[in-house]
Amino acid sequence: MPLYHYKARDKEGRDVEGEREGKDKYDLAHALRAEGMTPLFVLEAGVSGRKKTLNNYIPDFLKRISLEEKLNFTRNIAVMIGAGVSLAKALEVMARQTANEKFKIVILTMAEAIKKGKNFSDALGEHPEVFPKFYQEMARAGEKSGKLEESLKLVALQLKKDYTLRRKIRSAMVYPAIIMIAMVGIGILMMIYVVPTLVSTFKELNVTLPLSTRFIIFISESILQSGLIFLLATAILGYFIYRWGKSQIGKEQIDWILTRLPVIKGINQKFNAARTCRTLSSLISSGVNILEAISITKEVLQNHFYQNILEDARLKIQRGETISRAFLSSESLYPPLVGEMTAIGEETGELSQMLLRLASFYESEVSQATKDLSTIIEPLLMIVIGIIVGFFAVSMISPMYNLVGAF
Repeated sequence: MPLYHYKARDKEGRDVEGEREGKDKYDLAHALRAEGMTPLFVLEAGVSGRKKTLNNYIPDFLKRISLEEKLNFTRNIAVMIGAGVSLAKALEVMARQTANEKFKIVILTMAEAIKKGKNFSDALGEHPEVFPKFYQEMARAGEKSGKLEESLKLVALQLKKDYTLRRKIRSAMVYPAIIMIAMVGIGILMMIYVVPTLVSTFKELNVTLPLSTRFIIFISESILQSGLIFLLATAILGYFIYRWGKSQIGKEQIDWILTRLPVIKGINQKFNAARTCRTLSSLISSGVNILEAISITKEVLQNHFYQNILEDARLKIQRGETISRAFLSSESLYPPLVGEMTAIGEETGELSQMLLRLASFYESEVSQATKDLSTIIEPLLMIVIGIIVGFFAVSMISPMYNLVGAF
């Protein structure tokens, strides 16, 4: 049998590393889990030493399991279950097809749990960092009703719509991000190569420099003389901005900005409305009770203002009121149409179908809004670029005009 190099984490949380023989790396991973250890990686040991792939040099926090990978996993599992393949076998097939090593270990761990008699929903619940709460509850509802395939298809549809919405919003931001990065890069090159040449000319001619010119020269000299300090300060600033964005206060402030900023406010409102309606519709149609569905949907949403509205809706339902009342009383965040259509759905007993129609409507609205955003951003960027270039040009040319005027 071939020899493998492995690294695993024991029950006490300590990392254990070593070499062991096995039929293949999956068989060795099973053996490690049977001993109560969690495999981190299993690699074939080469003759000249340990053979590592680039993926194993990447830290765990960077080996992200993307939404697209989860979507493909869910869709394929549903198809295989519908074709009569056992759940454990379907998971093993998906593990072999998955290129992401981290996801592969998660899937194999789930397959082991299924073989030990656990339900699929319970196996999903052991990996909350990969499979969100709504995924677990949809699977549990499918197991109870005997319609796991249909429930997983609904999950796949939910993930697909979520993926599509995110991609459209990110696509709208790619163009301005590239322009801003290019502007910063060109600006740094100008400060390094162009400004010093002009400064030497100004010194030779003994020209009196205006404040704006002195400001640009100061930045240029700071970059040239203290380049490493400048880079270090930029890195530290970036780190603190990142930490701020991850902190509770930072998230709340970002949420506030997203609900107030012109143009972005409308897209954020429609995005959260679409996500709320589709998640609620999927959960209710799968048989999840309304209170549990609202709690799960609250976790799916990331903006705490919208989470507060759903928490208020849950409390109102417990007091015997309707969910539409919570939406109607929060028209500054949820569009009025959400509350009105939800009320009609409650009256007619077709809440799930009405929420689904609302989700489709607002998803199309987000799609159109992101297209409009690109149209708005382009001229704004041109104006910003024009102002920056104009400021630089005037600052560096005005001393020349002062010199000419002196003669």
